[in-house]
Amino acid sequence: MRKQYETAEMYTLTETLAAPLLEKTRYPWEALPDIGAFILKLGATLPEEEYEKQGENIWIAKTAKVAPTASITGPAIIGKNAEIRHCAFIRGNALVGEGAVVGNSTELKNVILFNKVQVPHYNYVGDSILGYRAHMGAGSITSNVKSDKQLVKVHMPDGDLETGLKKFGAMIGDLVEVGCGSVLNPGTVIAKESNIYPLSSVRGCVPGGSIYKKQGEVAKKQ
Repeated sequence: MRKQYETAEMYTLTETLAAPLLEKTRYPWEALPDIGAFILKLGATLPEEEYEKQGENIWIAKTAKVAPTASITGPAIIGKNAEIRHCAFIRGNALVGEGAVVGNSTELKNVILFNKVQVPHYNYVGDSILGYRAHMGAGSITSNVKSDKQLVKVHMPDGDLETGLKKFGAMIGDLVEVGCGSVLNPGTVIAKESNIYPLSSVRGCVPGGSIYKKQGEVAKKQ
């Protein structure tokens, strides 16, 4: 029952430079504390003919498009053909995959975005991992700290799983579509190829290949 929420099931690891980090984990959130150190180590090995180091510990692919109004704090890696749009705010510990889109006023912090991820309009993505071709609709966000400031638990179908993490946004699998205006509460895990209705408040685990309509109403895709 828990297997679909494991790293190897949720993600196509060939679609991210973070594969060596994620391969060490059973569950993807186990990688969150190590993203920054991993980027520092990986950045130093990136080929200079493909990536340019800018500022302090920021590596940007020469084929990436970065708006002059974007703000990027390291450590960060911006992959090939990625697009960082007007007023994007990348606060550090961010690995943005090839062909990914980080849009207007979108904020990233301690994240891995796989290749072709789109967070294009007013998104907040913190302490989260987004799989290959995952897409967050306009205004959808990850909430990464509980209101009571306690450690985050993942509410698995067969019982809670302790994470030991105070900050944990969402683990979003490959090809997941998150509808506009949705809030993914701390510890949300969405298995691959699922859709989240607009204006949803999501917590716990969403099975793969599902349509999340509201809490307690999740349909299997036909």
